[in-house]
Amino acid sequence: MVQIKTPEQIAKMREAGLVVAAIHAATREAAVPGATTKDLDEVARKVIADHGAKSNFLGYGGFPATICTSVNEVVVHGIPSDDVVLKDGDIISIDCGAIIDGWHGDAAYTAFVGSGHAPELIELSRVTEESMWAGIAAMKNGNRLVDISRAIESYIRRQPRPATGEHSLGKFGIIEDYGGHGIGTEMHMDPHLLNYVARKRGKGPKLVPGFCLAIEPMVSLGTPRTEVLEDDWTVITTDGTWSSHWEHSVALTEQGPLVLTAPDGGKAKLAELGVTAAPDPLA
Repeated sequence: MVQIKTPEQIAKMREAGLVVAAIHAATREAAVPGATTKDLDEVARKVIADHGAKSNFLGYGGFPATICTSVNEVVVHGIPSDDVVLKDGDIISIDCGAIIDGWHGDAAYTAFVGSGHAPELIELSRVTEESMWAGIAAMKNGNRLVDISRAIESYIRRQPRPATGEHSLGKFGIIEDYGGHGIGTEMHMDPHLLNYVARKRGKGPKLVPGFCLAIEPMVSLGTPRTEVLEDDWTVITTDGTWSSHWEHSVALTEQGPLVLTAPDGGKAKLAELGVTAAPDPLA
């Protein structure tokens, strides 16, 4: 069953989404050479507390932190640690969420630590982020869930392969084992959203106002396959190539999509794609 939200409930999710946006801004500033991933978790904890919110990551399935810090070849679910010190040239994907009055927000981004990043790493993050926005733009009344998957996959497949370098096998890999999801009174809800079109899964449910999704492509510079480390959380690429993760929580309204976790509700980026974002209920 897909949970359909009222405009009032979407407004609450927007409140949670803005807390997530604040976490992103603070952790992005703190993701510098010499910082530990535990340092970034402490920054996120303070933002959550300052906003009177709750963490939806801490304790989820036993997860021990408020954010996921996934460095280089780690795709998702990296656990913050004093032992992981960020270095010049690293990339890090930070995934985090917040709860306001029982309603959830969830989003992720990839940041560049320091400078001197290989061109293929810059292109990897760009392609992953842009594929997310292509999926968001496909979140239209009357479309099907598969239309979002198709938009994400099609964007990635159309991109020229990055130059082969020390981080690259010369192709993009769309991670197969993880994808987006419904969101609302829980962080992970039906439906599961693939970042590619699986022919045997059908078209999925029709998108209607009140539909809320976390849209989150994960892309590597090599294989689409992953493995989980012994901590039962950390997911890495099986070939060691580096990866990127971008995510926004999005609500479909009568007026179009509202990007709950973007400071401007997605207005500027969607306009570039010819889509009008829904009005911000908190404006």
